[in-house]
Amino acid sequence: MYAIVEIAGQQFKVAKDQKVFVHRLPEAEGESVQFSNVLLLEDGKDITVGAPAIKGAAVEAKVIKHLKGDKVIIFKKKRRKGYRVKNGHRQYLSEIVIESIVTSGAKPLVKSTSVKPVVAAEPAAKKAAPKSDATAAAKKVAPKASEDLSSKTVVELKDLAKAKGIEGATSMKKADLIAALS
Repeated sequence: MYAIVEIAGQQFKVAKDQKVFVHRLPEAEGESVQFSNVLLLEDGKDITVGAPAIKGAAVEAKVIKHLKGDKVIIFKKKRRKGYRVKNGHRQYLSEIVIESIVTSGAKPLVKSTSVKPVVAAEPAAKKAAPKSDATAAAKKVAPKASEDLSSKTVVELKDLAKAKGIEGATSMKKADLIAALS
């Protein structure tokens, strides 16, 4: 049984108990990690291909150690010009061992760190009170228009703002244009 899985932006063909060197992972040495972006599974004669990933499949691995790879030398030269540059680096890697390949029903590993959801602040234009009856009437129609505005491109929003006579629309961002038009 093997799987093709995306780990740290690269695709690897992995099997159980295989050691793999991948780009440095944020997990500490000895921690378990789960990769849920499984692109292909092969189990004997059955081959399952995801579109793009297989839902419920996962590869569980354990980080053995963090290390630096072999030295890579980059040498550039232009003949007869006196131009020579020698540079190099060592890539930061993590060595992992594949513990298991789950074909379906994989549940994400629980992390001890809690992540707070990011809440976007309301634009200042929505907080301001309407100044005249004409803008109040326009605001009543605005909820339907605001749904349509978010699907439009910035160029289309700038054209709408120009048609309505809003000044400074060319330098506004998409969120500001939507707030000004609603």
